[in-house]
Amino acid sequence: MEHRITIEGGAQFRVCAEEDTLLRGALRADVGLPHECSVGGCGACRFELVEGEMQTLWAQAPGLNERERKRGKRLACQSRPLGDCTIRVRCDDSYLPVVAPTRLRARLEARRALTPDLSEFTFRIPSQAQFRAGQYALLYPSQTQGARAYSMSNLPNGEGLWQFIIRRVPGGSGSNALFDALRVGDQIALDGPYGHAWLRDDNARDVVCIAGGSGFAPMLSVARGALAQADERRVYFFYGARTQADLGAAAELDELAQERLSTSIVLSSPEASLPWSGATGFVHAEVERALDVPLDQYEFYFAGPPPMIEAVQEMLMQKYRVPYNQIHFDRFV
Repeated sequence: MEHRITIEGGAQFRVCAEEDTLLRGALRADVGLPHECSVGGCGACRFELVEGEMQTLWAQAPGLNERERKRGKRLACQSRPLGDCTIRVRCDDSYLPVVAPTRLRARLEARRALTPDLSEFTFRIPSQAQFRAGQYALLYPSQTQGARAYSMSNLPNGEGLWQFIIRRVPGGSGSNALFDALRVGDQIALDGPYGHAWLRDDNARDVVCIAGGSGFAPMLSVARGALAQADERRVYFFYGARTQADLGAAAELDELAQERLSTSIVLSSPEASLPWSGATGFVHAEVERALDVPLDQYEFYFAGPPPMIEAVQEMLMQKYRVPYNQIHFDRFV
């Protein structure tokens, strides 16, 4: 059943698929509704319901605080229209999808362990894998409520392969379902692509990738995409991990080794009993130490835990005045 959505003073669009949220319906209709994480964590897709009825999928989503809820704010990624509706939200063309997202059925082709809690999952769809380096998709693990957002680590391809480097989160129902219940040959719903931190190829600035934890996946994709282009841009890849046991994923950088790539690995809590001669501390501090100034000569991409994202933002925007259009990231919690 279709529901007509009217943006107060603006566009109209229809939400067609029964399982679609307001946000995903807007993006499929090429409407630039603000968003970032798409799973209720960041709050970027806040809107007000003026008329009509919406089902709230996750009432306690952390993207809204209690004051905002009392003021009638809702999250588009956690709202499903139950009929024709009018909403109040300020759209922006910068949120228009660079590739139209599609809901698909994907088959698990392979799973490969990289560290004790980090594995590469390879899915195949019966068509081309169309996305931009650095984007993410939504996976719907069985026996869990709602979607989980994971970034692709590979590049778009004609074989229909979508690869994700996923961390098992203690107590996380989504990641545990993927690790424990999903078997090679099983199918899962995949919806994508989404995200704003995709590789830009309209400038000649060198690329800086900053990854923390499972943020390694989208940065690996960005690095692969930049190095695949026939230009002279260099790629500086910074990876922050906790201990030596977390470095299995970093071996993926070996296949990219070439003159245009520089890699720096930083451990925040190296184990004293194991050899380590590399950098220690926080990854953003190593970025500041290693790169030549001024920093506005680079194009920055970063992904990782919220404290890392905030530290990198503060360093680039406040301390070094890097223009916002040269800074690319997607917020998750």
